[in-house]
Amino acid sequence: MQKTSDFRAAQASSAGSSAFALRGTGFALLKSMPRPNLFLLACAGAVMMLLGGCASVATNTSHTFSTVVLDAGHGGKDSGAVRRYSPAEKTVALDVALRVNRKLRESQLRTVLTRDDDTFIPLDNRVALGNAQKNSIFVSIHFNDARRRGVRGFETYYHSPYAFDLAAAIEGNLLTLPRAANRGVHVAGFRVLRNAQYPSVLVECGFLSNRSEGGQVGSSAYREQIADKIAEAIVDYRYGEGVYQRQPTVLAAEAAAGKLPTAFR
Repeated sequence: MQKTSDFRAAQASSAGSSAFALRGTGFALLKSMPRPNLFLLACAGAVMMLLGGCASVATNTSHTFSTVVLDAGHGGKDSGAVRRYSPAEKTVALDVALRVNRKLRESQLRTVLTRDDDTFIPLDNRVALGNAQKNSIFVSIHFNDARRRGVRGFETYYHSPYAFDLAAAIEGNLLTLPRAANRGVHVAGFRVLRNAQYPSVLVECGFLSNRSEGGQVGSSAYREQIADKIAEAIVDYRYGEGVYQRQPTVLAAEAAAGKLPTAFR
């Protein structure tokens, strides 16, 4: 993501971070702060709203959602990060979002796209569209940029504590890609996260400024792998480990026979 003043001010610091093991993997994910206390966060959110603040406390749909709002970062006049190693961020973010969209639909989830072409959509419009979808989650897809070309890796952001586990699941799944680097799961005040009514995460799918990662992102096969890992994390987080790997035709047959959990039908 190309760092604007809104994003730069909200960027989370990793100082004083701690690590935790992600069950079922060989990875430890970095988190930038202890798991937030839900009661204290709700109180803080109420105070902010009374004082006229914009931040909201998300409704917890993290384990009940039936709709996934997919937000391809940037678009139109906003190209995002532009580097010589790959297409512009707006282009590859949309490509990955469309691939995730297809995979989630094949897994029987309803999806909504904030954009499906090269169109500029203001941040507040993206948030409004997400908030209008009942019983949903919001997943924003970006690619990263840095002045130092050696910086690389995946990182995932969240704001509401209800979104923490989803962010960790997506980050952990991306780390199973070959040569993946872990930059952690962090709290951030990005507008699409802090103003969201439902659990929302923002995924940074690698650094376009890094010769190796930028070159990989230029490959459609690699973008397909990224999309697959994101979709798998979402489906398995919602319905249970291993569900994503089962063929859609089998899922459809089991749904018709009433063998899937009610929430999946």
